[in-house]
Parts: sequence; C-alpha cells; structure tokens
Amino acid sequence: QVQLTESGGGSVQAGGSLRLSCAASGKTGSNMFMGWFRQAPGKEREGVAATYSQIFTTYYADSVKGRFTVSRDYFKNTLSLQMNNLEPNDTAVYYCAAEPSDTYSFRRMSNVPGYKFWGQGTQVTVSS
Repeated sequence: QVQLTESGGGSVQAGGSLRLSCAASGKTGSNMFMGWFRQAPGKEREGVAATYSQIFTTYYADSVKGRFTVSRDYFKNTLSLQMNNLEPNDTAVYYCAAEPSDTYSFRRMSNVPGYKFWGQGTQVTVSS
C-alpha cells in the first residue's frame, strides 16, 4: 500500500500562483509513477503532470505546459506542482496519484486507470 498526503491548494485570482505538495509513504518501491491529476465538475479526471522514477522524464498536459512545473524529491518521496499564471479553466480538485511499477511507458504517465493509489484531493479555485 502507498499512502499519499496532499497539501496546498486554495483560491486565487487569474494570473496568480499556487503550489501543491504530495508526500508518499508506505511501500513506494524504487520505481514508481507519481503524478498530478485534476477533475473539474462534470468532467472526467485528467492528467496534469507526471514523473517516473528510473527515467527522469516528465509529462505535462498541453493545457499547462509553460505554466506548471512538476518536481520530485526521490529521497523524501515527495511530489510538488508549482502552478503559475493560473486560469479559471484550471479550477478543479487536484489529486496526487502513485503507481509502483518496473514497466515504463510514456503513455502510462497520464493514464488515470493505471494509477492504483490516490490522495484525498485538494481544491484549486481560480477566479477571473
């Protein structure tokens, strides 16, 4: 089991910034996908940004490229998401997710059903 504890989030005006953090504990393993996902009311959960342990590559949704930055501390098992220049369309509940796996593919980075462990979610609200 992997436990994920999120912090951060809140309400900001458009153009503002927020930072989300996620701490992983339990059987995290040496290779693990970790990512941020979001779900807006009436919409499906979607990948925002993700990383994989062994291969230092990152995934970003097209809608957040250039504005969001994901960072991971492999020693502390934490994942952060710095969100700049926020837009009203970024309003959603943001979830941290993790999936220990020795098998990597770029496609798996943003695949919602492929993540077994999820945080409780944190609300991000951006007003215009």
